[in-house]
Amino acid sequence: MHVAGSTASGAATGGDGRTSLSAQAREAVRQRIVDRRYALGARLVEREVAEELRMSRVPVREALRSLVAEGLLELLPHSGVRVRRLEPDDVRHLYEVWEPLAVQASRLAARRVAHRAPDEPPGLAALRATLGHAEQASDADDGVREVAAHTAFHEGIVALSGNPLLARTMEQLSWQLQLLFGMRAEPDHMRAQHRLIYGRIAAGDEDTAAASTLIHVRDSRAVALRSLFEEGDAVTRR
Repeated sequence: MHVAGSTASGAATGGDGRTSLSAQAREAVRQRIVDRRYALGARLVEREVAEELRMSRVPVREALRSLVAEGLLELLPHSGVRVRRLEPDDVRHLYEVWEPLAVQASRLAARRVAHRAPDEPPGLAALRATLGHAEQASDADDGVREVAAHTAFHEGIVALSGNPLLARTMEQLSWQLQLLFGMRAEPDHMRAQHRLIYGRIAAGDEDTAAASTLIHVRDSRAVALRSLFEEGDAVTRR
């Protein structure tokens, strides 16, 4: 998840002007991929992206290379890049890695709450606020804002865990997960699962927080595979 204090954020504020521009370009292209302004499979032309971002081609070239490494873009056979299309195995592999990390993050977050009791640890109020933001976005039928809030919820659990190594590891999955969240609808029962996970973390119950998160991640995987591939196959067969 995009956790505050990440390498990308640090680079954007560093003293190297070119590094800063590259980080800004990377952030801008990432966001355009996640909110689907750049469609899956779309070819990105370095010159056109540079013109759109009003930057020179050098930082844009560096940004595109970084996004290839992150898995959001893929190299074309001869030249250039395109937005990566997710295949079923891509989704399965992503969830295989995210599942144990998400479960452990919830366990550690609940443990930290329990250790701080009766005081509330930093980050718990922010985690609670993301649920409100998600509900407001859902009521307004604002899918982009709801995806951002749900992503922030999972990021907040990682931050609350207090484990910087876990945060750095999750950072590597951040944008692929956010892209995936934006490609499928959020069923009501999964919104309810977020509230349940929060309640168990806030109660400091690490076992039930971990168990609730495991159910949620597995439900999320099933919804993603069904909505992205099975439903599309059904439409194709008609």
